[in-house]
Amino acid sequence: MSQSPTHAQRSDVFLLDAERTTWHDETLWFVRQKRDKAVYATPEFQELRQLASDIKDHTLSQLAEYLEQFEAAALANGVRVHWAADADEHNAIVLGIVRAAGASRVVKSKSMLTEECHLNPHLLANGVEVIDSDLGERIIQLRGEAPSHVVLPAIHLKKEDVGETFWQHLGTEKGLTDPQQLTEAARQHLREKFLAAEVAISGVNFAVAETGSVVVCTNEGNADLAIGLARVHIACMGMEKLLPRLSDLAVFTRLLTRSATGQPITTYTSHFTRPAPGKEMHVVIVNNGRSQQLGRPDFRASLKCIRCGACMNTCPVYRRSGGHSYDFTIPGPIGAILSPNIDMRQHVSLPFASTLCGSCTDVCPVKIDIHTQLYKWRQVLGAEGMLPASKKYSMKLLSRVLARPGLFKAGGVAARLGLRLVPHALSHAPGYNPWAIARELPAPPKQSFREWYAHQSSVSAK
Repeated sequence: MSQSPTHAQRSDVFLLDAERTTWHDETLWFVRQKRDKAVYATPEFQELRQLASDIKDHTLSQLAEYLEQFEAAALANGVRVHWAADADEHNAIVLGIVRAAGASRVVKSKSMLTEECHLNPHLLANGVEVIDSDLGERIIQLRGEAPSHVVLPAIHLKKEDVGETFWQHLGTEKGLTDPQQLTEAARQHLREKFLAAEVAISGVNFAVAETGSVVVCTNEGNADLAIGLARVHIACMGMEKLLPRLSDLAVFTRLLTRSATGQPITTYTSHFTRPAPGKEMHVVIVNNGRSQQLGRPDFRASLKCIRCGACMNTCPVYRRSGGHSYDFTIPGPIGAILSPNIDMRQHVSLPFASTLCGSCTDVCPVKIDIHTQLYKWRQVLGAEGMLPASKKYSMKLLSRVLARPGLFKAGGVAARLGLRLVPHALSHAPGYNPWAIARELPAPPKQSFREWYAHQSSVSAK
């Protein structure tokens, strides 16, 4: 059994602020509704989903070949390609490039991969100043927090929180909450960092094997500005980001932002194929457990994820528990599939942080069977003996009761009688019945369904 706090225990912290929880829920549902409006305005959206899913399935089935093709094309373009087996190797490669460039200041656009590898702490520990240039990421960087959402990293914060943060770190007026003024303060602050940075690090939304290009999508243009100004560009990409052909890309760019925020297209979709004259371009291709996930037939499809966050926006558990409760770089339903692959014991509670309602699967732009994989992870974790003893033995007992009609009937009689006699404080004691912590048990019926059905049948017969 894991000694780490469970998802439910971490959620308790977020749920202490009921007003924030409600606001978080409503805000993300608003984004989900924007996604639906964008989908309804695109009649061929379901065909695009199927096409994207097919392209990703094909790519994953021949991933080694496409990775080699990408490397060859990138090298021919003058790009330096690096391979990292895990997070430590990725961080060492990036630090080596920064040091080789004689740089001490780095500006970085949003990249969940570098969050996954904990690149920022590694660079800072080695004397490199690293500034996140995405506004949301910069806000949480100033607060010393991790992103709580893959697209909206500071979605757990209100404008009052941002005002307080900027007052503490950027010297703005105390109590400032006007979004335009806060944005202007961030723009002035970041502009200095852009101009001073010697190295720009970006993530990669898509990589094209045919051309050796990487594609970066942002709404703020921060990646473009950073890469355009710095002498060295380091693009960090997970090995699953590949697409075979440039013509495949349009399928995904049409799906990405419609699914993420309901926009027709990302504001900036930039292709980086070769270094500008006098500059360097590096691509670091990272495995870090992806080949292991590729080798799990039941979970391979999770590598099709394009990090749009649609599954988070629609998930009733994520919306009401916050991204930090997942304690993993990628939160929400898709993160609950990816995290056990990295560390099964540490993330044992995440596949259970779902109602299995299937809403995540319904909105996934690449048709990942998310809720089915969550259910399969529960079976794997159970087979590995990682369930809490209380759940493991209660499920065994329940399975025996359900397999014996007579025992089930007797249990029903005992439960209906017991619930009438047992004091409320005992039947709802958190130690005995966690289910009732935030719920009220319904009044026990006077008769079972079988008794009711038999009675109805006898009445009808008369």
